[in-house]
Amino acid sequence: MAPALTAETPQAPHTLSSLSSAPKSIFPDGIKTSGQIPPLHDELKPYSDFPKEITGPTVWKKEDYENNPERWTHSFSKEEVEEMSKAADDFIKAGTPLTGISKDNYPLPTMSPFLRSMRNELLNGKGFILFKGFPVQAWGLHKCAVAYMGLGTYLGYFVSQNGRGHVLGHVKDLGEDATAIDRVRIYRTNARQFFHADDSDIVGLLCIARALEGGESDICSSHHVFNTLQREHPDVVETLTTPNWYFDRKGETSVGQEEWIKTAVFYKERGQDGRVYTKWDPYYVRSLTRFSDKGIIPPLSAAQEHAAAVLEETCNRLALHMILEVGDIQFLSNEHVLHARTAYKDYPPPSPRRHLMRLWLSTPEDEGGWMLPFADSHEKKRGGIQVNDQRPVAPLDAE
Repeated sequence: MAPALTAETPQAPHTLSSLSSAPKSIFPDGIKTSGQIPPLHDELKPYSDFPKEITGPTVWKKEDYENNPERWTHSFSKEEVEEMSKAADDFIKAGTPLTGISKDNYPLPTMSPFLRSMRNELLNGKGFILFKGFPVQAWGLHKCAVAYMGLGTYLGYFVSQNGRGHVLGHVKDLGEDATAIDRVRIYRTNARQFFHADDSDIVGLLCIARALEGGESDICSSHHVFNTLQREHPDVVETLTTPNWYFDRKGETSVGQEEWIKTAVFYKERGQDGRVYTKWDPYYVRSLTRFSDKGIIPPLSAAQEHAAAVLEETCNRLALHMILEVGDIQFLSNEHVLHARTAYKDYPPPSPRRHLMRLWLSTPEDEGGWMLPFADSHEKKRGGIQVNDQRPVAPLDAE
């Protein structure tokens, strides 16, 4: 048997002091994304500690919203667009790099109270919002990026989304092989994305250009999914709460890190009455055969294969479907909302390809974020993907 299967699970460090002293010559605000780290296994709870049923505003059904878009959409007013436009123009005129944008240099005095309430709704309420009427075509990529990232500063801290340090990401088909899941990120292809949660507290998607066909969004309350599974498949929930799932880092690793993280799919916040958090992406658990075939880590068990299939089927059955139009911005909680997208086909050239600008945002627990069983839970830029000292960058298009 391989040593990795018999050795005790290492404990993550409880302090990440190097993150709070990141050099400003590399990281404009002096804060480094903490990146993918394993959980504190002594903080993980057994299935018996999980609730039989979750209640509260994070539990919602598609029937609550599918015929009531006014409950989850907000159309930007003329005054809001003008306020964002002025803040973006002033920021561009000042010559500050995009990676240095903050609430201090992107002031939204009128909108900020609403955005603070929306942050709370994302973290502790239904967990999603669709903004409409962002003037993409009038503003162009640069101004759109500034205004979009400026909005993001009122919801959280930007974290890197890949090993290249992208704090402004781009969901676009770059012609990469979607079957090479051990090294290709699916957002860079036109393949279906199954239900998953990203490595951040909040994810934002701004639609710059739509596809000819497909590329539509599905979301579901992971707490409604949890309750449904507890009623229909409690054995699946027990499998999903067991911390023996391996998640691939897909080579986006720093020196000394393993190529995977061992964790659970459902786990609880620290403290009494902790809420149920979901970490899931089937592409990341199915891409590790290069290690399991060699006996370095175990392959997915029959129970795990069954749990993955039942989880996806349940999410599909319970999902709210939405279509992002040009100028729409979708913000989602990764704590308690799972999201997916359908496969798509682009317009033929010279029409632009489907293009979404993406933000990953951190909400540390000291500022109202969830109390996660990870060593970086207090860090301002917790989660994300950080490779060594790769500096943050904000490209205006996919690369």
